[in-house]
Amino acid sequence: MRLILLFFTLVCFVPSLMAETPSDINISSPMQAEQNNTHITKIILQKNAIDKELLENNIWSKIYSNYHTYKELKKRQVFLNADITRLEHLKKLTKKQKATLEKEKEQKTTLVGKLQLLKEYEKDPFEKFLTPPTIEEVPIVGNPFAVIGALSYQKKLKSDQEAYASRYASLQHIMSKLKEKDTLLKELINLDHNNTQYLNAYKENQAKIKTFEPVIDIFKTTKNVYTKKIDEINFNLKSAIKKEIEKTITIGAVILFFILLLVLLKYFVRKYMSDNDRFYTINKALNITFILLSIVTLLLAYIENVSYLVTILGFASAGIAIAMKDWFMSLMGWFTIVMGGTIHVGDRVKFQRGNIEYIGDIVDISMLRMTLHEDVTLTAYMHNRRAGRVIFIPNNFIFTDMIANYSHAGLKTVWDGIDFMITFDSDIQKAASIAKEVTRKYSKGYTDITRKQLNKLRSSYSIKNTNVEPRILTFIEPYGMKISAWYLTNSFATLTLRSTISAEIIKRIHEEESITLAFPTQSIYVDKDVRKPMPKPQDMPMGEETF
Repeated sequence: MRLILLFFTLVCFVPSLMAETPSDINISSPMQAEQNNTHITKIILQKNAIDKELLENNIWSKIYSNYHTYKELKKRQVFLNADITRLEHLKKLTKKQKATLEKEKEQKTTLVGKLQLLKEYEKDPFEKFLTPPTIEEVPIVGNPFAVIGALSYQKKLKSDQEAYASRYASLQHIMSKLKEKDTLLKELINLDHNNTQYLNAYKENQAKIKTFEPVIDIFKTTKNVYTKKIDEINFNLKSAIKKEIEKTITIGAVILFFILLLVLLKYFVRKYMSDNDRFYTINKALNITFILLSIVTLLLAYIENVSYLVTILGFASAGIAIAMKDWFMSLMGWFTIVMGGTIHVGDRVKFQRGNIEYIGDIVDISMLRMTLHEDVTLTAYMHNRRAGRVIFIPNNFIFTDMIANYSHAGLKTVWDGIDFMITFDSDIQKAASIAKEVTRKYSKGYTDITRKQLNKLRSSYSIKNTNVEPRILTFIEPYGMKISAWYLTNSFATLTLRSTISAEIIKRIHEEESITLAFPTQSIYVDKDVRKPMPKPQDMPMGEETF
């Protein structure tokens, strides 16, 4: 029985004793330690990678580092100041104490310089990066050109918002990395309780997290407010841009309608108006009307207070009327010319101011002046001896000076006259007959044209004398009979017909023996031997003078 109990005891307790042998313990402990070391090394590598990323690519870590450095330097400055003060208050210093005092003073000087460089990190080092970009004054979209500025402003807002959001993202990133580092440090402390380095790193990391937690909360609130403000500005700008684009399209459609109407009117005017001069005037009037309508459309579209515009224009008109009277009167003269129709582009006119006379064709009528191209005429031949000049006539002269129109209301003819003298004993009737035949021959076409045009003008003007046949007049002059032949000729080529008729009349007169041309003559009596008395005027032949 005792043997059985002993065997049972050995069977039950020997295996357990064998499991707790020192040899077994010595075999398993190195393996566990190696695993721990491997795990610690892996965690340290991860921590070092996080530290490297935090230092190299994150501005927040750099700011915190500078801020932490400033605080440490500030603490060091307090200790130095206290120690320097203690040493300075000692009555007698040893050589070692003197050396220490000098060394600490040098350290203090260096420390003050470093603190001066890090001065911006004294109070709130993150304020600069927490503050959102400044929102400039929002542009007012009041015209099509402002749309470009508004779009550029929106682009800048978007760029600023993205930059601010990237700052927030970087802060969130550093917070996540700090928390990840916090987890790694906890594992290291659990694996190695005796390593104070891990504990100090953990405390420092906790300080960073506590520093950044309120920063990220402030940043989040600021970012939300900034984003809402940007969204509100973008919404208002989009509405204003849309409204302005719609307004621009409407105005463009109105102006396009005016352009199409202008082109259509010009087409019908060109098609149904044969007079090129009239077409030029109407074409210019249509252009000016189109410009005025476009200006009025733009003013009504882009000026909010129309009554304010009317008031401004009223005062401006009064000022212009006083300070720029001639300019204002020229505008009124242009309005009178255009509306009255007294002068058109292409008309042959005579402008007279004082003793100056110009005859030529109107080549342009602007809002301030008429442009006249001087032609070779009888006036140029007898008085100016110049022609071909371009004369600018202010429109206000129509109210004060004489302007004669040679081609008004379709009349392209004028009366011209040629005078010649015959002696008293010549056949006066024959001379008058020759003048009438020649003038009738060369002016017949102009006579018929004038007759038709005068019949048309009777409905508009009270024209009593419509005789258009050549007129031959005879007058007694001191040295003969003057034959004055009047005929109708082209108002744009009077000298040409005058030259032709003059040559023809002289030729016909020379062929008649009964007609002698008269001209001023004088007689000189010379007697060397006998000085005779001067004859009395009544005894002198007609047309003679004696010197």
